[in-house]
Amino acid sequence: MAVVKDITTIDEWQAHIGSLPKTTLLIIYFHAPWAAPCAQMAAVIKALAEEQKDTSDSSWVSINAEDLSDVSETYDVVAVPYVVLQRNDQVVETVSGSNPALVRKAIETHTSSSTTSSKPNGTTAIASNAETGPEINGKSEEDQLTPEEDMHKRLEGLVNAAPVMLFMKGTPSAPQCGFSRQMVAILRERSVKYGFFNILADDDVRQGLKKFADWPTYPQLWVSGELVGGLDIVKEELENDPDYFKKFSVPKEEGTAAA
Repeated sequence: MAVVKDITTIDEWQAHIGSLPKTTLLIIYFHAPWAAPCAQMAAVIKALAEEQKDTSDSSWVSINAEDLSDVSETYDVVAVPYVVLQRNDQVVETVSGSNPALVRKAIETHTSSSTTSSKPNGTTAIASNAETGPEINGKSEEDQLTPEEDMHKRLEGLVNAAPVMLFMKGTPSAPQCGFSRQMVAILRERSVKYGFFNILADDDVRQGLKKFADWPTYPQLWVSGELVGGLDIVKEELENDPDYFKKFSVPKEEGTAAA
């Protein structure tokens, strides 16, 4: 049974990767406390780790993407949850979003030991239909999805990744367009806790979200899984209701908006 190690400092991270044989499969789980899907994915990662029979074959770590931003940038983490599989100092696969079936498939592909061991009570962790969907001709529902359906499901997960989600050009600390910069300023001024996705880092999401939202430009702001719109629409909402973001704001003494 493998254990997921919580990495909280750069020194811990460097010491951990320095202690691993190059051939060990390093499984890195990036998360953030504000993203609700991360709680589910944490349970998935923990269960998959516990299924490992040969613990020398893999190493599992959990990293707060915001606290260790330098590590996040190294792996181009633009949204959470995000899972990276690395071996021989090379990234072999990544999984973005809260899809347990895709995470299981990636890990099974790159680990030599079987991950289908049963729990003591006879159940199989994460392999139930509740997680992977009903099986059809020996394949799960996830395997039956067309590329378009798979992208639609991914986008649904992304727009619901946080109560307030900003799809922007660049990142809050380095916006790549004036409209994105203004949107970030609006959210920061109101101490809004929000998640973000850099659409410049993923062209599939950049193009797919335009169709999914029926909104052709960026930035896009989503609240509770529903599209609000671009900068002009957000400004109009605030003119009509200055407290529009109030329930998504945090007291300034408890922290600032995502950056």
